[in-house]
Amino acid sequence: MRQILIPLLCLPAMAHAQDANGIAFTLGLGAQSQPGYFGADDNEVGPGADFEFGRLQFGSISLGGRSRDGLRFGGSARFIDERSADDYPELEGLDDIDFSLEVGGGLEFNAPDYELFAKLRYGVIGHEALVAELGGDLIIRPDDQVTLRAGPRLLWGSEDFTQTYFGVTPEESAASDFNAFEPGAGLVSAGVAAEATYQFNDTWGVAGKVRYDRLQDDAADSPITQSEDQLTGSVVITRRISFGF
Repeated sequence: MRQILIPLLCLPAMAHAQDANGIAFTLGLGAQSQPGYFGADDNEVGPGADFEFGRLQFGSISLGGRSRDGLRFGGSARFIDERSADDYPELEGLDDIDFSLEVGGGLEFNAPDYELFAKLRYGVIGHEALVAELGGDLIIRPDDQVTLRAGPRLLWGSEDFTQTYFGVTPEESAASDFNAFEPGAGLVSAGVAAEATYQFNDTWGVAGKVRYDRLQDDAADSPITQSEDQLTGSVVITRRISFGF
């Protein structure tokens, strides 16, 4: 289950006259360890990627910019890889699940020492369900190169989401060792995330992330769930990229 959470920062603002037109973003590539699927008890190690939109300047319109404090709108996207019973013998008899792409947004409040957010996403490809994520981070900057952040995370899923990843239909039950299970909408997981970044210079950096989630309610009770404890970690080399136009 390859997941990539993509922050998309979008804040309309008037531009300064001296600002040049262009786009800037940060791309990270490295390694990632995470559960093979929602509820798996073993982790898989594979390539990891991060993408963060930084700023778009076009005429009098400016979008993005992490340095701005206060309340703003922030976009959000998440990619979830496919789940195939061929890859996991314990899931034999369950239908395969195609990859999903969630897109949405919500509100963020940014201050020098903390951030809060509430996001709502919809599966435009794949599960076609709603998910909501709440969270926040305390932020520590020991110097200009190091940033440390950590805080709680809550993930809620609609009935379509929980049935896609934690449900077992009567037909699947007849073809597998799982009892039929029909989960409802509700809290999927509660946990905490932490991140440390180090900027070598204005262009290159390294970021390490770790996130622990504990499955809740129907997600934890699902016969598919092998472990309620889900741990994800990654280390990527980041590069800030900008283009003028």
